[in-house]
Amino acid sequence: MVAKKDFNAPKHGDVDVPNLHVIKALQSLESRGLVHVQFSWQYYYYFLNDAGIDYLRKYLHLPVEIVPRTHIKTAKAPGIRPGAPFREDRQRGERRDDGYRRRDDGEKKEGATGDFRPEFRGGVGRGGPRPAQA
Repeated sequence: MVAKKDFNAPKHGDVDVPNLHVIKALQSLESRGLVHVQFSWQYYYYFLNDAGIDYLRKYLHLPVEIVPRTHIKTAKAPGIRPGAPFREDRQRGERRDDGYRRRDDGEKKEGATGDFRPEFRGGVGRGGPRPAQA
């Protein structure tokens, strides 16, 4: 449940009750340890935990089979990735390397040469010697 931090709002956006009633009811559930609250950008975000689910199930006289939609696992189609187009010209697992070029010169072109010797002298930047104080 999401509630804007507006105690004077005449009505909550999702429920037909004043926004203050929603905030205070969920604040009561939070004090009992039944919901977790996250506050960000002037909005309260309430998350029901397992103890809160059990409490509401008993309070509303609901059977055990009824669970929140966020706890229901959906069955996904095996082997199909969302957004990946199906290509009939290739078999599964077959690679296509004609568009990928690799440099196989045998020698490394990037980086510093073997004779590169960096020097670190004092007096430059933050690590320099401190001036004598009088």
